[in-house]
Amino acid sequence: MQELIEINKDWVAGFEKLIADISDENADLKTVFEQYAQQSRLNVQALSALANSATATYVEADKSVTGTLHRAWIDIKSLFGGSDRASILSEAEPGEDAIKKAYNDALNGNELAYDAQQIIHSQAQDINAAHDKIKALRDAAQKL
Repeated sequence: MQELIEINKDWVAGFEKLIADISDENADLKTVFEQYAQQSRLNVQALSALANSATATYVEADKSVTGTLHRAWIDIKSLFGGSDRASILSEAEPGEDAIKKAYNDALNGNELAYDAQQIIHSQAQDINAAHDKIKALRDAAQKL
């Protein structure tokens, strides 16, 4: 559960970095990324409550290595890459893949109580929908 909490925090940080780098011409992407950052904040709250209710000790940890690497990649791409729509959307993809994998691993691990499994399954569906939307936006931008 801790890994899901941390990767959601990483996702928030990654989206906040993207939001900060978006110019006015792609302001609609700020709205999309803000929505997904908020979704992850809510995921953290729900997962933290689950961890606490299961009498697990929740310790505030640093961001995960995957998230740190993803943010570093975004920083490097912002220096050398473009700030066009397709580039911005492509920057989100490594984080999208990492969070999908973390949720799939959690759901396939058979270590979750029924209530935790239901909440994580619901969050995974939202994350998959976000991934699909960002991928569709990216694919459309690449065709322009």
